[in-house]
Amino acid sequence: MNLEQLRSFVEVARTGHFTRAAANLHLAQPSLSRQIATLEQGLGAELFHRIRGNVSLTAAGESLLPLAKRMLADAETVRHEMQELAGLKRGRVRLGATPTLCISLVAEALAAFHTAYPGIQLHLTEGGSHGLLEGLAEGALDLALITTSDEGGGESSGLERIPLLTEELVVISAAQSPLFGSRTSLTLAQLAKLPQITFHESYDVRAATMRAFGDAGLVPQIVLEGSEMDAVLRCVERGLGVAVVPAMVLADRPSLRSVRLRADGLTRTVSLAHRGDVPLGRAARAMRDLIIDTANVLSAVTPEVDGLVGRASRPTVGTEAS
Repeated sequence: MNLEQLRSFVEVARTGHFTRAAANLHLAQPSLSRQIATLEQGLGAELFHRIRGNVSLTAAGESLLPLAKRMLADAETVRHEMQELAGLKRGRVRLGATPTLCISLVAEALAAFHTAYPGIQLHLTEGGSHGLLEGLAEGALDLALITTSDEGGGESSGLERIPLLTEELVVISAAQSPLFGSRTSLTLAQLAKLPQITFHESYDVRAATMRAFGDAGLVPQIVLEGSEMDAVLRCVERGLGVAVVPAMVLADRPSLRSVRLRADGLTRTVSLAHRGDVPLGRAARAMRDLIIDTANVLSAVTPEVDGLVGRASRPTVGTEAS
């Protein structure tokens, strides 16, 4: 078994077609077929069902697929680790983050990292916490910034988690909007009476807010539903309504005004996760340290954000998804 065979196997599994897989890999189809046949012979199991041109994974193929993806990702990590021996002049960091963090903590950290290490390639994957954890487990990511509604949560085997900060959810409006009046905070009941813009259902912020309304027996007045972060902020800036967002989103946005939300449980923990069974490369370690420093700075200048790194003497094993 070798990496070329695994690469061919993963591509056939992805495309469900030998001809398309061969074209994507720049191989002749007979060469690809021989690689798969040799792999099956070496493993002593058929990996694909081949019926009238249709290709699908067997039970053995289903078991091999996540392992093959991880082995290929680890091999790529080794290659980049060797490049980093030049002194962080070359290399790569693959960072994953939830959408609401991409416009606050991540943007600040990436800008600082690129200034310090301009030769390092940066790859950013945006997604929900569950998907990011899967990316870590498969070796597709080096680091992932995830959010949770509590610090306990479930554990994910083989991953380490560094809690960075806890962040309040706040209510925002356009800076000149009269919707808040002279208030500096709102109850859920007061918020429910205001025209509200909500995120797409995949956002953990929306799930937490809707759950709080439901528990309180309240029905919010929603004027726009299912928007992404940038669209929500732009609509709020134009006076369409208010929105519940993480406090760090407000950094460098003078066109928005925020008030605190008086409701139990509407906070979230931001954590940095990575695999515990594979040492981080030099570039990934530098990114980890810079993210921690950035989180400390943001918690120091944002009243609604409480830094946790000082209380975490070492990374904790296990993490959870929102």
